[in-house]
Amino acid sequence: MSILKTKELSKIGYTNDKARSLAINMISRYFKHHSKSQIIELLTAILNQPEKYMAEEATEKLAATFMDEVKVCDFQTHGLLQEKGQLKVYGGKGIDESTKRQMELVMSLPVVVQGALMPDAHTGYGLPIGGVVAAENAVIPYAVGVDIGCRMALSVIDESDSFFKRYSHHMKVALKQWTHFGMEGGLEVPAEHEVLDSALFQETELLKKLQGKAYRQLGTSGGGNHFVEFGEIELYEGNSLGLPAKKYMALLSHSGSRGLGANLAEYYTRIAMNTCKLPREAARLAWLDLNTQAGQEYWLSMNLAGDYAKACHDVIHASLLKSLGLQTLAKVENHHNFAWKEQMEDGREVIVHRKGATPAHKGELGIIPGSMTTAAYLVKGKGIGNSLNSAAHGAGRAMSRKKAKDSSTASDLKKVLSRAGVTLIGGSVEENPKAYKDIELVMAAQKDLVDIEGRFMPRMVRMNKD
Repeated sequence: MSILKTKELSKIGYTNDKARSLAINMISRYFKHHSKSQIIELLTAILNQPEKYMAEEATEKLAATFMDEVKVCDFQTHGLLQEKGQLKVYGGKGIDESTKRQMELVMSLPVVVQGALMPDAHTGYGLPIGGVVAAENAVIPYAVGVDIGCRMALSVIDESDSFFKRYSHHMKVALKQWTHFGMEGGLEVPAEHEVLDSALFQETELLKKLQGKAYRQLGTSGGGNHFVEFGEIELYEGNSLGLPAKKYMALLSHSGSRGLGANLAEYYTRIAMNTCKLPREAARLAWLDLNTQAGQEYWLSMNLAGDYAKACHDVIHASLLKSLGLQTLAKVENHHNFAWKEQMEDGREVIVHRKGATPAHKGELGIIPGSMTTAAYLVKGKGIGNSLNSAAHGAGRAMSRKKAKDSSTASDLKKVLSRAGVTLIGGSVEENPKAYKDIELVMAAQKDLVDIEGRFMPRMVRMNKD
């Protein structure tokens, strides 16, 4: 095995313990049959051009350690404001104080002009999950989030409850065959979508490197609270889909841009932190000026990641429905974890970041899910300026994944699922419905923001088995 010694690693330029440890782990796991000269050549290349090695599983962790060391010729130091922009909190009684304090910190950024906190809000990295913020000519990568373009997609299907009774086994087989969960791997049959041919993949060196990973992960869903589920939706009278008010079978999915978005978020956050110096407590809220090359690159890359996230949902829905011989009557989908150029009520153009929040402009449709056993809602936005035309993106976590894991068992989860009549494929106690806020209270707290046009109930859920 060609493991280099500490002194040899230091000569190459691996001068800190973390980088040396990651290098040794990487060599022993992936490159143990390479010669010493080959390994030295690889380690030197990763040190000098880490962005080229962020797209591969074997090298991305080591490469990430050097992204902080990207040499920057120009940077600016910024303080935090004492007088903050306008902040509106919805459902404040159900939001803990740490989340509110985190949002107050965001509001002290000099580029921020307005913010809103949705009733499903809880602490996150940078901007709280459920936070919305408007900035002037700047984009904050950590206010968009790591899973760029995470989104919902709902297909209303031309079938009723009887389909579940007749074909439940076929549906379970289809969910196992045509979805994939977990950090790595992909579908057995590689998917195709026009997004992979986008010219945007040739716009930056990092995007060129990430195109292969995007191909491998197309149509997959990752981990965490991402899901693909069949259920039944009741559409109400006068719904915007123009369909008769009754119950329909439906397919609902939740996931984002996979490794593509995660690598972009990591890379451009580090560039932002190197060019925009903030006090330590706000360091990860560094922004990119949209007039800079890095700002333009991130904006282009973010939009491509959003298109890719949509493509993943397109593949999931098309594959599942085709395999079961089902027809779509209507489809509704919406992003969260994204930034948009929008106009405020006073006419100013701003960059609105929605991290775990649903766009809710007047007449705009969206989906707000609960948990694996509770309702999701089809909603239509009312276009409320104080909320920056936004609404909640789900029930929101009531407890951390660790706390959920420590306070529940697989047996408890089985009982909850049985009472609700839900079949779960994969999943874990970390996503136990008890770990989430009451979706009915969340919806009540935002009745001024959205109208409800339909109610979806899960019947068969596929998630990652953590």
